[in-house]
Amino acid sequence: MPTTTPALSVPAAGKPFGAIELERRDLRDDDVRIDIKWAGICHSDIHTIREEWGLTPFPLTPGHEIAGIVTEVGPAVTRHKVGDRVGIGCMVDSCGECEQCKNGNEQYCEKGAVFTYASEGYDGELTQGGYAQAIVASERFVLSIPEGIELDEAAPLLCAGITTYAPLKRWGADKGAKVAVVGMGGLGHLGVKIAAAMGAEVTVLSRSTDKSADAKSYGAVDHLSTKDEKTFDKLAGTFDLILNTVSADLPMEDYLRLLKPFGAMVNVGLPTKPYSITPGSLVHGDKAIAGSLIGGIPATQEMLDFCAEHGIGATIERISADEVDDAYDKVVAGDVRYRYVIDTATIGK
Repeated sequence: MPTTTPALSVPAAGKPFGAIELERRDLRDDDVRIDIKWAGICHSDIHTIREEWGLTPFPLTPGHEIAGIVTEVGPAVTRHKVGDRVGIGCMVDSCGECEQCKNGNEQYCEKGAVFTYASEGYDGELTQGGYAQAIVASERFVLSIPEGIELDEAAPLLCAGITTYAPLKRWGADKGAKVAVVGMGGLGHLGVKIAAAMGAEVTVLSRSTDKSADAKSYGAVDHLSTKDEKTFDKLAGTFDLILNTVSADLPMEDYLRLLKPFGAMVNVGLPTKPYSITPGSLVHGDKAIAGSLIGGIPATQEMLDFCAEHGIGATIERISADEVDDAYDKVVAGDVRYRYVIDTATIGK
């Protein structure tokens, strides 16, 4: 029979979180059972629970920034063993057979990736996420968390870390590159840390500069306000890459002016309205505007190894289960430095 685990769940739109006993499946041959220690709060969780991206299949336990310890493995498991420090990010399954899966880009599985929560699995069951004390998943989607990163600081890396690492690597944020990170929140602060560790010269752009000391301690050389019109004149033609981590409706023409010829602006946020861009702003200077989702499992493991090597973890605030509803409001208000993580041991207490 399937087992149950204490979890936080929302029963319907507009309702608060409550503690439940969540059913987890019996281990399949290739499954790993994980004792979840910490679960990060991603803005995607909030969008989903508040139905800002469409209808949500309630009741739902969100959470795709999961860090814990392996407690049981199926007989065919070879990648992990009991006692290992592991994590799960945004996905828990894919076909494993299509071109994208074979290339390590499971997020673009042609059959459709199965996401960690609010997603229909290939068995027809709705996935439930990591605001819980345990989870069961295929070993293919369980990542090793290296020594050198504390589990609580590692949890947000499973989404926010790979979301910033993947485009920074793809678009050349390496030694000598000049990179701007737009936004200094849960995504942005990791973008700064990772880009600086890659060797880039990093500038933070945001409405306020009240986090300037943090940005510079994470490796940025400057932090400028986008509310100051002089910023855009001062920085025109400066950057090889702009990583946009915010979901605001930005004046894209102004930001594209900041790029050098052949530069790129890569967006990882999801604003509710379309961007307004004239073709000339791209043609003149051979500039590119792109998007990036997360990253596949190989890239996510590479990111974790990179962060361990460079001593990078998320800057976090630890909270108990009864603080999650309030934490959601604070995330929306930008009142967190820089990622909330839930102590799952407090669920039901």
